[in-house]
Amino acid sequence: MQENDASTWFGVRCVFRHGETTYEERIVIVLAADFAGAIAKAEVEAAAYADDVDAAYLGLAQADALFDDLGDGAEVFSLMRDSDLTPDEYLDAFFSTGDEREGGVGPSQHSSELSR
Repeated sequence: MQENDASTWFGVRCVFRHGETTYEERIVIVLAADFAGAIAKAEVEAAAYADDVDAAYLGLAQADALFDDLGDGAEVFSLMRDSDLTPDEYLDAFFSTGDEREGGVGPSQHSSELSR
């Protein structure tokens, strides 16, 4: 990826608060020359989205350059985190707190079991 290439797609995750207790992580794709440009574009979009849905944008934007062509199965965002937690502890700490608003498919399973 070249920093001056204005045709690079980025996935950008922004975090919002709805009301007093509901948080949303939202990923959008933007076309930008570099990471700073992608963050700037996504933050403009995040502010408009927050106004539209009566939420608060919390000021967290994380970008990832897309290296796949857009299409079925293309990666649009990736975040790597180092942790000493076991896989079950990690999923429970960050993704399976019990407070998520999500549906399941197939037999009823613990959220961390669906990903394995």
